[in-house]
This record gives sequence, structure tokens and C-alpha cells, in this order.
Amino acid sequence: MKTIERVESLIFECETGNYHTFCPISCVAWLYQKIEDSFFLVIGTKTCGYFLQNALGVMIFAEPRYAMAELQENDISAQSNDYEELRKLSIDIKKDRNPSVIIWIGTCTTEIIKMDLEGIAPKIEIEFGIPIVVARANGLDYAFTQGEDTVLAAMTQRCPEKESLNSNSDFDSNFQSEQPSLVLFGSVPSTVSSQLNLELKQQSIRVSGWLPAQKYTELPYLKKGFYVCGVNPFLSRTATALMRRRKCKLIGAPFPIGPDGTRAWIEKICLTFKKKPQGLKEKENKVWNDLKNHLHLLQGKSIFFMGDNLLEISLARFLIRCGLIVYEIGIPYIDKRYQTAELSLLRHTCKKMCVPIPRIVEKPDNYNQIQRIRELKPDLVITGMAHANPLKARGINTKWSVEFIFIQIHGFLNVKNLLDLVTRCLRLTPSLEVLG
Repeated sequence: MKTIERVESLIFECETGNYHTFCPISCVAWLYQKIEDSFFLVIGTKTCGYFLQNALGVMIFAEPRYAMAELQENDISAQSNDYEELRKLSIDIKKDRNPSVIIWIGTCTTEIIKMDLEGIAPKIEIEFGIPIVVARANGLDYAFTQGEDTVLAAMTQRCPEKESLNSNSDFDSNFQSEQPSLVLFGSVPSTVSSQLNLELKQQSIRVSGWLPAQKYTELPYLKKGFYVCGVNPFLSRTATALMRRRKCKLIGAPFPIGPDGTRAWIEKICLTFKKKPQGLKEKENKVWNDLKNHLHLLQGKSIFFMGDNLLEISLARFLIRCGLIVYEIGIPYIDKRYQTAELSLLRHTCKKMCVPIPRIVEKPDNYNQIQRIRELKPDLVITGMAHANPLKARGINTKWSVEFIFIQIHGFLNVKNLLDLVTRCLRLTPSLEVLG
């Protein structure tokens, strides 16, 4: 079944295919590193455990700050006491690691057997005095990166309502105290958050905090009327939670991916705070000039997004600006309200580059996509790991979409990292053809 929707010259198709994406519990890989005083407990089956150990490449003796609560047959058949089992595990985690917060990650199995994690967690939290955050990251309802979205949405309720005494110690005290508070949300490495903080500081805008913070004990202070702005397009539930539960005001901006997106992101925040942007056009032009050696390789090349990480709209917009032809943007899920500004920038970029707006296919049917790939013969296909090798075996150049999550791609300074992921494949193909 296919549905088609037209919104301001953008055509959205929905093929109602399954989520052919990386498992959302993989969010543990970057979140446990970001939130340094946390411990993640994934509650699932042996399959979940194999996935975490193999896909994330972490050996058991490395002692990372996450673990598996493996469900047995008696758990699935409701013959064991879920409360007692999770209580024992929580005792062990507190004794061995003493984290500031334990984050329970629900999986497909806990969803199917209707395990009441939200009901059990408060009882254990009260008994042991350690916060327990419950997030559902099952692959039945969520795509790859939405695992982070469910965790951050759950954490919005844990953000303090009163400002701590040292909460602004990292920021310049010369900023005017009457400036409205701004909290940014999205998990990025500390170097990237520092870069984005500095970009806004140069526009006389102070960032009050980040969700998530480097430590759970440093979660940002939230109050009614505070401004919030996201850095990733897959955080629509977090945005909704911040607006509905904490009564914050969302700044609907494009996302800081690529020099064009970063400039538009900063400009929208400046507009909200009634600041005149300073030097952004020059900074963007400098980045484009520095990328000339990469851009000539992309001219006239074509790309096809099968859909996996929910960054597809932002990546397509940036690559169109680089001179690529985008045949199709497959995406597992799109919240059109949260991505309104990004979609508008995509439309503007296509007009500026004098290229047609690519088709946007939500929940694409992979069988239909492969037929379209055979017909269109794109130079590169951005796809999930499940399809990369089969397509490669058929002579189609591919790139894993998960790689765009595990490198730094935000802001002006990381554009080369982003472009290298694409150009590396296109450089390698002629070399392989010479070798036969």
C-alpha cells in the first residue's frame, strides 16, 4: 500500500514497509560514553546481548558501563517475579559501579510480554535512593537513532526545576542576565558541543546547558518559557516532551549539518533572540572554498538513500548543495512539524542549485527500492548494514548509514569529516576497477 502527500511542492510517499534499520538499542553505544556517571541495563533476550557485544565491538572484559538483563523462559512465561529479579540486578550495579543513574532500556521482548518496567522502577528507586530512568527502544516501534530520542524524552522529567549554584560556571559572566535561557538537546561529543557553544557565544548568545549533560548530576535547569533547540533531526519525541511536559519554547531551525545547515541553525537562534548574525556568510563561504578539492569529485554524481538513521533529509540537503544528484530520500520516519525548517531549506537548496526536489519515501519497501536502484543506477547508495554487501556484490557502490552517527559531523569545523565519508567511496571505485 502506498500513500502520497504533497506539502508546499515537496512530495511525500509512504510505502508502509517495515523498519529495515539498525536496532535502536545501539544508542547505548554513544550514550553511555556521553553520560559519564550513568549505567545502562538492556532488558532483552540472548539476541540483544549478541547484538550489543558483536555490533558494538566491546568485549566483556572491557567492563563498559552497560550490561544485559537476559530474559529466560520463565520470565517470558510470567513464572518469575520481575520486581525481585530487577531489584537484585540493581543492587549489584549500585554495589559494583555506584552510578548516579541507572537507565533501563526496554526491547522488543519486554514490549511483547508487557513487562511493567515503568511500574517497577519507582519502587526500586525509592528503596535504594538511586534514579532509574526507563526508556523503550524496541525495534517494533522505533528506528535506529530513535533509541536516543526515547532516552532523552524520558530524561526531560528528571531535569531540575531550580538552578544550581554552579550551573553557569563554564560560561562567560559578562552576558546580560536578562537574556532568555537556551538549552540545546542531542547527544554529541564534548568537542562538538564546545564548538557549537563557541559559535553561539560569538553571536552574544549564551547556552545554559545541554540535554544530555556530560554527567547526569549536571542535567540542565528547565523552566516554563525557556528556549530549546535540537541538533539532530531524530529527536522529535524529546522536542515534544520539552514543550508539553516542561512548557519550553522550541526553536524550529534546520540542523547544524554542513556549512549551510550550521549557518541557518545559528541564524534562526539569532533571530529568536533578536541578535543580528555576525560573520556567518563569510564563515560559510570559507568552508566551501576549503572543500573545493572534494567538491569537484562530486559534480554530476548521483546518490540514493535507502533509509536508516533519520539523518537522510539533512544529508541529502547538504549533498545537493555539494553538487550531487539525489534520486530518492528513503527515511524510516519523519516528523514534518519538527523538520519543517529543514524541509524548507531542502526546497530552497534545490531551487538554488537548479535541480528537481528528490522524492521523499517514508517507510520504504526495500523490494521496490532495489527495483528503482537497478533502473536509476546511482553512483552511491547510502544504506543499512543488512543491504550493503548484497548490493555491493551486484556492482552497486554502497556506504553504511551507521557511519554518519559515529563520527563528528556537526558545525563548521567537521564538514570535511562528513564529506570524506562520501568521497572516499567514490575515489575507491575507480581504483578497484583498475585492479579488476
